[in-house]
Amino acid sequence: MKPSPIHFPNDPRSLPPIPSLLTASRLLPRVQMSSSPLQRAAASLAIPPLPDNLIVLGCGAVSVDYLATVAAFPNPDDKIRSINLKVEGGGNAGNALTGACRLGLKPRVISKVANDAQGRSLLAELEGDGVDTSYIVVAEEGNSPFTYIIVDNQTKTRTCIHTPGNPAMVPEELTQSKLSSALDGASLVYFDGRLWETALVVAQEASRRRIPILIDAERPREGLDDLLNLATYVVCSEKFPQVWTNAPSVSSALVSILVRLPNVKFVIVTLGEKGCIMLEKSTIEASEMEETEVDSLLDSLRTKVGGSSGIPTCISSEASLRISADGIGAVYGRLHVGTAEIISPTELIDTTGAGDAFIGAVLYAICAGMPPEKMLPFASQVAAANCRALGARSGLLWRADPRLAPFWH
Repeated sequence: MKPSPIHFPNDPRSLPPIPSLLTASRLLPRVQMSSSPLQRAAASLAIPPLPDNLIVLGCGAVSVDYLATVAAFPNPDDKIRSINLKVEGGGNAGNALTGACRLGLKPRVISKVANDAQGRSLLAELEGDGVDTSYIVVAEEGNSPFTYIIVDNQTKTRTCIHTPGNPAMVPEELTQSKLSSALDGASLVYFDGRLWETALVVAQEASRRRIPILIDAERPREGLDDLLNLATYVVCSEKFPQVWTNAPSVSSALVSILVRLPNVKFVIVTLGEKGCIMLEKSTIEASEMEETEVDSLLDSLRTKVGGSSGIPTCISSEASLRISADGIGAVYGRLHVGTAEIISPTELIDTTGAGDAFIGAVLYAICAGMPPEKMLPFASQVAAANCRALGARSGLLWRADPRLAPFWH
């Protein structure tokens, strides 16, 4: 049977709802646990108790993703056919919080959808995964956010065409009582940089309550600098650090971020198949600490990374270092280099949502008190697993998945 051509209607009200998402989400744990009974038993025995602080609050984007896989990205004025078509929930905050929920946390989300088929399906999917949607604003008119994603089966890249929700969310739609309720009991608050006016109100109140804040710095956005000034943790995309700081290298840009944002405890930059780098600030500042230049330190750590064992690893510097960057300044701390799992071309399906999967795992790791040496490989493993399925959520791992067993001890 020939695959259907890609058809993207102009009117979002004519778009089909997400099919059977609630049912599918309930079936996902069985799909993830398709290994042998012995593996499942071993994995379950290795799983530690859940952290005491399970509640995290996220504020940002939720959307519907329409994913079409094509043999190769089309040229202008081409007419091509899709190989696969899939519809599921998306949006950075929705994806990351779904991932955190599957790992055992109890996420709440602040966002906005419309009372249309897409909005109702979005809510059903999030609720089916266990995400608390009671703080999502539902507009009676307009359209929910949605994104067309074209996945190139040849290069394994994806191109996103996003249509924002309408009408946009404004801070007045989040009442003081709702805001207070959303933050009550939260151990961590996460922002993806979207809905920045509302996000800033939430971040300011979280900061007043001394609740740690994690910012996803994917790209420069309006209002992002204000959010970063309140951040406790920052996770960046590969290009963001140098774009934001104008530093000559990624590693020197990380030093610049910690110099410019003195409240930040660590900053991570994700590098795709090249792994990730984390610069962690030390609580100890002493004049006798050894000083080392950050680029040289990064090079020395990378030489210690051995061949891939199939499981991501982390190489860390000494605990007591004064790490400097020429012309930028210095911070006291540690540098960590995390490796990525090598995924064979036959297993790599789609990188959509890999960064969100990584952040969802970092949210869990912070709540669980994981040290960087465990957190970075753990998050990389979750991100790699997500690249083996089409879409941002289908490949997100559940807590009992055998692939996480190495990280539970």
